[in-house]
Amino acid sequence: MCCSSRPLWLSLPFLFIVFLGHSQENLTAYWQPSLAINYGVTETYSHNFSLQNRNYIFEEEELQLNVRHLDLVHFSNLQLQDNQSIAFGVLYRFREGFDDGTNELRLTQQYNITSKPFVIRYGQRWRTEQRITSARTTHRFRYRFSLDFPLQGEKLDVGEPYFVGNAESLLSIANGTMPQYDARLTLNLGWRVSDTSKFQFGVEYRTEDFSQDLQHVLFFLSTFNVSL
Repeated sequence: MCCSSRPLWLSLPFLFIVFLGHSQENLTAYWQPSLAINYGVTETYSHNFSLQNRNYIFEEEELQLNVRHLDLVHFSNLQLQDNQSIAFGVLYRFREGFDDGTNELRLTQQYNITSKPFVIRYGQRWRTEQRITSARTTHRFRYRFSLDFPLQGEKLDVGEPYFVGNAESLLSIANGTMPQYDARLTLNLGWRVSDTSKFQFGVEYRTEDFSQDLQHVLFFLSTFNVSL
């Protein structure tokens, strides 16, 4: 019974894409795997390095598998209090050579605050970004509310699963263009593989430019996190 049901489970994401594609002509879907490495310099200062690539799997009502871009990301994080931190990041997006887009340099400033009154941890994150391309510089403002909790007991131990959920709103402003409003909803399941590593996968649904030219975007995410 288990073996016969495995092909069905593997095909569910593609069946979901096809269903949405028939109901939404302006749908694009991606698969985005990533690798993140966290390195603590002191008790209050740390670095985060990540590599991720984005791949088309559904576009213009067709299933496909084509690379869209590759991102190299670095963040420096400073802990202000036990539940508050600031961070500064830089991202370089390699897109030329993969599709018709241009490369991008992105600078990020971030403030994060968390609270954990019981088992569930709540987080709020504010970000400002400058997205620099050869055509223009876009200023983006982001707010994200998140929660996470272990799915077994009150404490996350090695080998146990956990849940992470995010809801985010974004505003993008650039000279010569109308403001763009986006919204994102992300759901992830993860496992604490060891004392220093976690693996998680999930889905993210985005509505982009919903005040003018609404676009639906679906992401299938997979991330491996390592702490040194």
